[in-house]
Amino acid sequence: MKEMLASTSLFTEEQINDFIAHGREMNLSKGQSFIREGEIVAKVAFIESGLLRSFYYSSEEEEVTYCFTFPGDWATGYSSYITQQATVENIEAITDVKLLVFSRDYIEQIANEDINWLRYLKMIAEMQYVNMEKRVFQLQKESALTRYKEMLKNNPEYIHLVPLQYLASYLGVSQRHLSRIRKQIVF
Repeated sequence: MKEMLASTSLFTEEQINDFIAHGREMNLSKGQSFIREGEIVAKVAFIESGLLRSFYYSSEEEEVTYCFTFPGDWATGYSSYITQQATVENIEAITDVKLLVFSRDYIEQIANEDINWLRYLKMIAEMQYVNMEKRVFQLQKESALTRYKEMLKNNPEYIHLVPLQYLASYLGVSQRHLSRIRKQIVF
């Protein structure tokens, strides 16, 4: 985390150390939840190690995976975090996960006290928006085969770390269809 915050050139070493000192370490075992549907989200986590999956339940009560979060990324139920209304999403550990968790109150406090923290939060929000837009366009424009090839090219770690049922859900296909797609790929 120190390197990531330092790379922004927004903070002094003292500010970074103070920020990290306000985090609370949390360990999740595989399958354990970080955020559950119905919660009002008042925390954000930096992933130090492990992998998280974000999902929601469809109207047919099927799990729909829409995001994976890897070490070095931030995780929260963002809509609930902003609106302070109950979230419809779930975030759970796919592997054992080590997090550094910060309260919403603390994040709001530092954003109000220092313009550079506000700039940093804006930067994160903008990156999240761009990633979400790319995901929507990909789901609407590209075939499942093309989406899978893009994942292999851009995020090969998904293939090795994420169970197939979650990959299929993320790609918007059945596990059976994903198996057919995988057979079409020649390495």
